[in-house]
Amino acid sequence: MRRQSRRHPDDGVTAAPGGGRYGEAVFRPGQAGEGRRIDVGALVYDDITVARLRALGAGPGWRCLDVGAGTGTVSSRLLDEAGVESVLAVDRDVRFLPDRPGLEVLEADITAGLTAPDVVLGRFRLVHARFVLMHLPEHERLITTLAELVAPGGVLVLGDAVDLTSDRTPDTPYTTVMRAMWQGLRAAIGTDVSWVPSYPQLLRGAGLGSVAAEIHVPPLLPGSPVSRFWADTWERSRAAMLATGLVDDAAVDAAIRYLDSEECAALSAGMLTAWGWKADDGASP
Repeated sequence: MRRQSRRHPDDGVTAAPGGGRYGEAVFRPGQAGEGRRIDVGALVYDDITVARLRALGAGPGWRCLDVGAGTGTVSSRLLDEAGVESVLAVDRDVRFLPDRPGLEVLEADITAGLTAPDVVLGRFRLVHARFVLMHLPEHERLITTLAELVAPGGVLVLGDAVDLTSDRTPDTPYTTVMRAMWQGLRAAIGTDVSWVPSYPQLLRGAGLGSVAAEIHVPPLLPGSPVSRFWADTWERSRAAMLATGLVDDAAVDAAIRYLDSEECAALSAGMLTAWGWKADDGASP
C-alpha cells in the first residue's frame, strides 16, 4: 500500500453556514470511538453496497476509486470479494485505513479538486462515494468532478442518506430527535440530504447514461447495528442538536432509550444508491 498526501484545505473550500465542516465541528476522527462508529455503520450498509457494486460488474481487472473511504471496509471487500485489480482510497483523514496489498491511500480534500495532475492520476472503471456528498456544498460541481474520473465504459456510484421523517410522520422520541439532528448538522457543518433524491438527474446532467437508483431502509430493531449507529451519532452530534432549540438533553436521552426498547416503531433514514455509466466509444453499456 502506498500512502500519499495532497491536502489543500483552504483552496476553494466552502464552509457550512456555521463555519464548520464534517470531521472538525462534528465527528472528529481523533475523538475516541469515532472509528468504531464508522464500522458500525459499515455493518448496516456494506452488504447492500458491495452487492450493488458486484452486480454492476466490479471484478478482476477493475481499477477503483473509493472516495471518503472511512475505515476502508468497502475498499477491502472490493479487493477480497470482487477481486478487483486495485483500489485508491481517498479521505481527508486516513488514520483508519488499513495497510494491505492492492490498496493505495490518498489523503486529500475532494472539495479542493481531485482532477488536478498532482492529485489523482488516470481514470477508474469504478468511482464510488458513500455518505460523502451529503455533507458537502457544491454537490453538482463535485458530481461533475467525480464523473470526470470515470474511464470510458466505467460507472460512477453514489450513495447518501434520505430522510423519511416527513411532516406527516407521527411524533415519537425518534422522529423528534432525528429532525433535530438533520437541522443541527445542516447548521453546524452543512449536511443537506434534501437534494439526494435528485441523484439520477444529477448523474444525467454530468453526462452519464443508463442511470438507475435504489433505496435501502434497514429495520430499526433493539440492539441492531443501525440502532447503535444512530444512538452513537446522536451522542456525537448532541451539541449541534441542542443548538436548534428543538430538543434538550432529556429528549435526546429518551430517544436513545426508545431505540433500544420494544416500543420503537419508526423508519430509519434510508440509503439511496444511484449509478450512471460513461459511454464507451459512443455507446452506453
